[in-house]
Amino acid sequence: MLVADADAVVVHVNEAAGLVFPDARPGAALAGAVPGWLVSAHARCTVPVPAQRPPAGARTVQGRVGDRSYEAHPTPHDDGTVAWWLVDDTDHRLAREALWTERKRTEFLVRSSNLLLSSLNLDRCMDVTAQMAADHLADAALVIAPAQGLLLPVVSCVRGGSPSVSRVAVDPGEVPGLAEALQGFPPVPSRWLDPSAAPAWLVPEGLVALGSIVITPLPGHGVPAGALVLLRNGGAEAFTEGEEVFARLFAARAGAAMSAARLYAEQASITDTLMRELLPPSLHQVCGVEYAGGYRPSKDHERVGGDFYDVHPATGEGAPSLVVLGDVCGKGLEAAVMTGKIRNTLHALLPMADDHHRMLSLLNTSLLNTENARFATMVLASAARDGNAVRLRLTSAGHPAPLILRSDGRVEEARTKGTLVGALPEITTQTARVTLAPGDTCVLYTDGISEARGGPMGGAMFGEERLRRALSQCAAMPAEAVVEHVQMLTSQWVGAGRHDDMAVVVIAAPRTNHLSAVDGHTRGRFTA
Repeated sequence: MLVADADAVVVHVNEAAGLVFPDARPGAALAGAVPGWLVSAHARCTVPVPAQRPPAGARTVQGRVGDRSYEAHPTPHDDGTVAWWLVDDTDHRLAREALWTERKRTEFLVRSSNLLLSSLNLDRCMDVTAQMAADHLADAALVIAPAQGLLLPVVSCVRGGSPSVSRVAVDPGEVPGLAEALQGFPPVPSRWLDPSAAPAWLVPEGLVALGSIVITPLPGHGVPAGALVLLRNGGAEAFTEGEEVFARLFAARAGAAMSAARLYAEQASITDTLMRELLPPSLHQVCGVEYAGGYRPSKDHERVGGDFYDVHPATGEGAPSLVVLGDVCGKGLEAAVMTGKIRNTLHALLPMADDHHRMLSLLNTSLLNTENARFATMVLASAARDGNAVRLRLTSAGHPAPLILRSDGRVEEARTKGTLVGALPEITTQTARVTLAPGDTCVLYTDGISEARGGPMGGAMFGEERLRRALSQCAAMPAEAVVEHVQMLTSQWVGAGRHDDMAVVVIAAPRTNHLSAVDGHTRGRFTA
């Protein structure tokens, strides 16, 4: 306790106060004995006020004395003196500061995690990591990814600036700790680096003077995600142990996000490569026969499903091209995998394409021997130009029979039928022979079109009769126009309702002998 009068002269000091303020002795001026914050508080407490009201400044104040902090509680007396009761609250202050720091750090980690996980783009994750580290952990930061060939991908950022992307041809082993951090496993600790040993490429433009550098690994999901380099100016304090630990917590989140983004990119690349093989091909005019096709998966966000079609061009002069349209049991990716197997098997069986029954029998045997117990329906069509006409051989394997649209609008059903493949040990087939005169078309379709439910009440099937009427309106139209007309009508019919995969292929005998840019000798399968 310390007592001072209205003239700011020390009146009394107890033993404890004397230890805190060695110069505070009775008769000494308060200004030379205690810190300024206590002198100012005493002056406010001694301002004259009406007797019925306490001094306006008579309130608790806080301040530092050396490395300690105190609360000073005033008690004004009638004689104008003020007794100051000082309480050491250093521990409370440190606890409050630690709590505030932890709250800010937690908020930062939550915010950084949200930003990092909001994108599965690796470049975006590196930019966010560098910028947040520069703004909150250091004066500048670099994010270095594992080498791509002979180059290291680097994103650098200075506090308050924007990330800068570069690729540097350097040896990570020349920077102490960088090669180990990029390896990622086994886990390595952060590495302090002598600023004088830092190469020029490691110091971003805009950093005033290099003071301290720490290299922290970015751990990924079983693979190294990269390294985080934190830099501070020469005038700033060096990184403390607590800051280094916090940087590693941030690096763990950043590394996980970068690793997830890299894994996603790799999987997306693989998926895209596989998807290109599963997607229906683009169809053209080949060997004087016009082809067009359309496909809509059961779910608009998917690209593949259980319906498929292919056109395999003729391999010799006068030989027929083979058209395949099929429907695998099921939907989605699993059906698409089976679709891929069937298409590849049929491609291997092309040498015997003249014998539809044998081709389908061998495919049936192949499907029966697979672990994936799925069956399929399909129709094979061999098409060859014969003068101005097109000769067709059509074989159905449990599939809706093709429809023949004559140039005068008549719609006929091809007389073909057979058992589906992949279900029974033996199959039966019946092949129909059809001739398309100039302007005639043959329409192959899956039951996703005829069984599409919708209409005014939402539950009626599109049906084969409605399909026939729709086709009769397409007399003498080009093959692509017929496909677009069927797709438009079925899409309008189902609206936003659920539907199965829908595929349609049109084979047409052109009205003239004019050929498109495709010369009829394109090899292999057409690709989208």
